[in-house]
Amino acid sequence: MLYQNKYRIESARLKGWDYTNNAWYYITICTKNKSCFFGRIAKERMCLSAVGKIVEEEWLATPKIRRDLELDEWIIMPNHIHGIIIIDNKNVETHGYASLQVKQNLSNIVRGFKSSCTTKIHQAGFKDFVWQPRFYDHIIRNEKSLHEIRHYIHYNYLKWDEDEEYAK
Repeated sequence: MLYQNKYRIESARLKGWDYTNNAWYYITICTKNKSCFFGRIAKERMCLSAVGKIVEEEWLATPKIRRDLELDEWIIMPNHIHGIIIIDNKNVETHGYASLQVKQNLSNIVRGFKSSCTTKIHQAGFKDFVWQPRFYDHIIRNEKSLHEIRHYIHYNYLKWDEDEEYAK
């Protein structure tokens, strides 16, 4: 697709879906080139590096900083993070045409998380750290899907050695 005579990557977001909708979202965010900045798997356990600890800190701070959301199951792997984010935008009061409260949006949440992580990681001296552009998301629509995703996240580290996509 061309935009102003340049190629543009189409959005990976679900067409027609409003990402401010109250919903449960499964997301995966990767490092650029799948570089293992966040730590390593040793004896079936994730051992976080200094960068991984910053990412963990920022992930846990997410619901404190950004209102109307909760975190469910999540895991930091050597080069990516999986998590379930629950957006529960409260009723927005309006005065005339202007809204007094901004609804949460999945892309803004991820952008804010990545930005705060990057700033703190670079301040800690890891200047070569970069996220992969974009992120993967899946809208969780039922209990069965939620259960399967929670299971996948919880046991993800056990499959690290077998995963050709990530284990580099």
